[in-house]
Amino acid sequence: MKKHNFSAGPCILPQDVLQKASEAILNFNDDNLSLIEISHRSKSFVAVIEKARSLALELLGLENKGYQALFLQGGASLEFLMVAYNLLNKKAAYLNTGTWADKAIKEAKAFGEVITVGSSKEKGFNYIPKGYSIPEDADYFHCTSNNTVAGSQMKEFPKTNVPLVCDMSSDIFSRQLDFEKFDLIYAGAQKNMGPAGATLVIIKEDILGKVERHIPSMLNYQIHIDKDSMFNTPSVFAVYVSMLTLQWLKDLGGIKFIEEVNNKKAELLYAEIDRNPLFKGVVAKEDRSIMNATFTLTDDSLTEKFDTMWKEAGINGLNGHRSVGGYRASMYNALPLYSVQVLVDVMQALEKEI
Repeated sequence: MKKHNFSAGPCILPQDVLQKASEAILNFNDDNLSLIEISHRSKSFVAVIEKARSLALELLGLENKGYQALFLQGGASLEFLMVAYNLLNKKAAYLNTGTWADKAIKEAKAFGEVITVGSSKEKGFNYIPKGYSIPEDADYFHCTSNNTVAGSQMKEFPKTNVPLVCDMSSDIFSRQLDFEKFDLIYAGAQKNMGPAGATLVIIKEDILGKVERHIPSMLNYQIHIDKDSMFNTPSVFAVYVSMLTLQWLKDLGGIKFIEEVNNKKAELLYAEIDRNPLFKGVVAKEDRSIMNATFTLTDDSLTEKFDTMWKEAGINGLNGHRSVGGYRASMYNALPLYSVQVLVDVMQALEKEI
């Protein structure tokens, strides 16, 4: 029996997607060749990456609106660098809401002035800063929509006249937003879309070409756009599985449908965290993530018992990030509501035994 997978990433994937992907590894398109041994320039794979790029724009409602979808490599960590390389001319504004935002700020400082307009670092990133202002002369504003480590999530995004850049690695395709507000979105596939190895970049093409520095070809968004996301050999398997996952989401009813499911999962778990005296949430309630719920025990002496109980229930990946401890239940799109109910049942069983 498959475990209830709350892993923060690589993420849980739909069973149907895993089945199709495993078949493709052995025999892709009935060509008696494996997906991972065909040419990435073949018609078969070109069709895959074109469909994946098209589905990404379609699901976000950005088709025919001046946006390009790219499947690159290096994860969000490389995007911290690429964003600044391509967009930062003199000054950029950043919102520091977590570990990965902190890393993005560090990379950007190599290219120009970086203004941190708000930060929750002093309180362990347990809330989203509010009431900050963005300089009108900034080259762009960068934020992280969902903070995987801390378990916080931006519920609103600022109105600004400068280009809006967002790292959506851990909540991409999970909720409805006005995606046209964003000029550049990036997301590592392994959090909510596919296996590790591919990074989705959605970019409004007219924001490019405004920096004076030379940009190395591999780090130049415009070159990747001009080459239809095939400047170098792409991560064939990761792109294929991402395409399958995006098609799965479209067939379910798209982001509107999955947001309703995700809200039900989050409401079920947070209700138990707030009700059960043995547990407490880590993040300010108004900023809680629907993707990554972080919580702790109110009595550390119960840790061994609770850990044994949830593991015996077939739950995987519940431990918090190594830097913060506690627990983290990652409830990505493919995690069924039933799995959350199993976790809640274990939490209630612990309460009854005490």
